[in-house]
Amino acid sequence: MNGLHHSSTLTGWREWVSLSGIGVPWIKAKIDTGAQTSALHASEITEFERDGASWVRFTVQPWQFTEEDEVVVELPVHDRRTVRSSSGHAQERPVVLAEIGLAGRSIEAELTLTDRDEMVFRMLIGREALRRGFVVDSAASFLGGRPPREIRRRNRGRD
Repeated sequence: MNGLHHSSTLTGWREWVSLSGIGVPWIKAKIDTGAQTSALHASEITEFERDGASWVRFTVQPWQFTEEDEVVVELPVHDRRTVRSSSGHAQERPVVLAEIGLAGRSIEAELTLTDRDEMVFRMLIGREALRRGFVVDSAASFLGGRPPREIRRRNRGRD
């Protein structure tokens, strides 16, 4: 053990997670052991300088079929990564740090920002976040719990 494994929290292959530090109480994420870094769907990504440091402003739309509850976020740029998509396309993305609430635990993780509008999941949780004591049951879903029904309906584009 390398000290990072302080628990064995079980997750399914998809989970409802929170990004409460940036005002997103619920977002559905795919738990992706094939991805190294976690990724968040972001639009209108604009980098700027604040007090001599690189920052990024972006919009998070937590729901797949509606812009309801979208949040405009400003965070320092933590890093930049060249990420190769599953289709083989390489893209340089800004990386931010955010608190992720996953299966009853809160962890700080690096998130690359990218347009995932065509993807089913607005967020991917990759290996860097998972290696801190998460175990994935590929046959299970939502082991960390589900939001109230009205939140799930909103995600599906229903009121």
